[in-house]
Amino acid sequence: MKQIKTIIPGFSTLKHAAQWLCYLLVLAILSGSMVALFLWLLELATEFRWQHEWLLFLLPVAGVLIYLLYRFKGKRSEKGNDLVIDEIHEPGGGIPVGMTPLILFSTIVTHLFGGSAGREGTAVQMGGSLAALTGKWFRLPANKAGTLLMAGIAAGFGAVFGTPVAGAVFALEVLTVGKLRYQAFIPCIIAALLADLVCNAWGISHVQYRNYLSEDLNADVLLRFNWLLFLKVLLGGILFGLAARLFATGLHTFKKMVSKLPVRAGWLVPFAGGCIIIGLSYWLQTSDYLGLGVSSKTEAGTSIISAFRQNGATDWSWFWKILFTVITLGTGFKGGEVTPLFFIGATLGNTIAAHTGAPADLFAALGFIAVFAGATNTPIACTLLGIELFGPAYALYFTVACFAAYYSSGHKGIYKSQRVPVSKFDKWRRTTDG
Repeated sequence: MKQIKTIIPGFSTLKHAAQWLCYLLVLAILSGSMVALFLWLLELATEFRWQHEWLLFLLPVAGVLIYLLYRFKGKRSEKGNDLVIDEIHEPGGGIPVGMTPLILFSTIVTHLFGGSAGREGTAVQMGGSLAALTGKWFRLPANKAGTLLMAGIAAGFGAVFGTPVAGAVFALEVLTVGKLRYQAFIPCIIAALLADLVCNAWGISHVQYRNYLSEDLNADVLLRFNWLLFLKVLLGGILFGLAARLFATGLHTFKKMVSKLPVRAGWLVPFAGGCIIIGLSYWLQTSDYLGLGVSSKTEAGTSIISAFRQNGATDWSWFWKILFTVITLGTGFKGGEVTPLFFIGATLGNTIAAHTGAPADLFAALGFIAVFAGATNTPIACTLLGIELFGPAYALYFTVACFAAYYSSGHKGIYKSQRVPVSKFDKWRRTTDG
């Protein structure tokens, strides 16, 4: 029994194990169902916006609505993912139950009117909020509640992307750079698997990205090792890390600048942000950088999916997505950062491939996961994400790209509450010096 207890807090007896399974089942049903509702509404909102492009002109008004909602109904929820991470590190403040409906509604509104945002942040916040609610129902003490919050992150992430293994490891890896809380792995993987099953049971399907990789490339990577391709992947990983650093630094700097503006009427900030997004869209004469960016309204448009084709992105598509997303999230609109990071990475990968002669589909896949790895300091989770999304044939290249991005992205990722106990390079030197 001691061995069981060291793996999962509270699993000292079969009774306690059954209790934990009950907690995780309740959490998974709640999280998986809410993520399914969210993804369904998100798809409806995106299609409706494509059919009614005039909705973009209401984006400034949507921003004001979101500002007022958070000002009067959810001030503590404003911290988003950082609130969940902070509560795991230093329990006490609690996570409002109202975070779930607030972030769900505000993210749908952001996408309906054309804001450039993602969905991971919404799923993680809902998972954390529902984990806190589950903990209150079962009256869990602080140490168990923290583990359940980590399971909530895993459940939200695993269900929204259909990648439960990556979701579980992400929940462990995102808290502290270079340190994993292995004792929470089993609750996290159970919650992520069950939440993904619940989401699928509601009829929600995820994009099958491996379908966009050519079979010839798959056979080539499996049968022989290519040193030239390996060096191109390493170079690409460094560039992906620099793009992640640009995004994270740009987002934090822009938010800091906005917070220092001498504006008494706070609602003017999202109103102005919406106006800037409208102006940029018409200046560039494209709507490709609005919304998620997974697919485009037209086949000729730029999207994550188009990036897997030769010449499927322009040289600066990745930069414009950074700019649109920084302005959207930096002025108070809601949603996640990860799907825009997928877009940034996939289009940058396509550009690198075009200039180096590398396979466009492989480099789109590498950028997809590596920019995310650099921006969140989660290279292991992102390597597993690549394997779950694209298959195991490219595992070596996934690993190289993700860790190269991790080391070249600096220490400050998109989550301010993420702990950095030691330098990435100090930890590496200690390991190699024995």
